[in-house]
Amino acid sequence: QVQLVESGGGLVQPGGSLRLSCAASGNIFSIYDMGWYRQAPGKQRELVASMTSGGAINYADSVKGRFSISRDNTKNTVYLQMNSLKPEDTAVYYCNVLVSTIATMFRDYWGQGTQVTVSS
Repeated sequence: QVQLVESGGGLVQPGGSLRLSCAASGNIFSIYDMGWYRQAPGKQRELVASMTSGGAINYADSVKGRFSISRDNTKNTVYLQMNSLKPEDTAVYYCNVLVSTIATMFRDYWGQGTQVTVSS
């Protein structure tokens, strides 16, 4: 079993910054892709940013130049640095990791979600 613990959400004014963290733990053999998704009220969940184990990064067009994803493989942790936040960035943010464990190959897991609210 794999557990994901997210932190770092909150309320911030437009133009502000937040940093999200997601730490994976459990019987992990390998972590492949790590990423962040978000879901705003009444909308579908969408990819924000992802990073492969090889370092390839993909961003949603709406966050390019403002958000930055990184990972610390020694800590099984993925980060999302969010700058120049806009009200339209308001959503619940979920981390997602693709892992292999002792029992399974290439299964993805979701974090519990952390609320990000951008408002004055």
